[in-house]
Amino acid sequence: MLALVPIRLLSDPLTEMKDSIQPAPHTWALIPMLAILISANSIWAVPMTNDPKGFHDIPWGTPLSSRQDLELIQADLHIAEYLRKTESSAFAGTQMTSLLYVSVDDQFARVIIRYQGDHVHRQVLGFLESRFGRLERVPGQMARGLTQQYNWRGPDTEINLTYQAGTERGYIFIDSRTLAPRFNDDITGSP
Repeated sequence: MLALVPIRLLSDPLTEMKDSIQPAPHTWALIPMLAILISANSIWAVPMTNDPKGFHDIPWGTPLSSRQDLELIQADLHIAEYLRKTESSAFAGTQMTSLLYVSVDDQFARVIIRYQGDHVHRQVLGFLESRFGRLERVPGQMARGLTQQYNWRGPDTEINLTYQAGTERGYIFIDSRTLAPRFNDDITGSP
């Protein structure tokens, strides 16, 4: 005589497998720690030895619209970009691809500098180190590789340099630490 054996049919094997896999409780504690480490790039910035409190003798917060030496090149409701009328795009004793002065709500808040070439990069990096502090090889700063990033942080100013070795392009952001966060407010639409 044949015995009948009950067969269990799975409604959806993938659903049952997902339900049986649960992350360990300590895994959830790692997620906030990883988020903090990823966002803490400026924590590892080199302390700035000589905070310029602006750029080229223009203090942070200065209304750029009233300056005769700057020409407005682009503006929207809150952000405006300017170029110097008479001065070339020079920085660190060499020619840059571009040098923009940026204001948020007509307050000088950022300088954006772009440059090209490895020799220019070495000159810019040497200038920044001599002026604002020697680089310490700390986490968050990459001295070699395809993308190199360096940061200096002072009480009023933060400098971020990114260099892409593959294309030999460099970008420097010199920011007012109090005004630059307002750029993010404008992007996100927050008050």
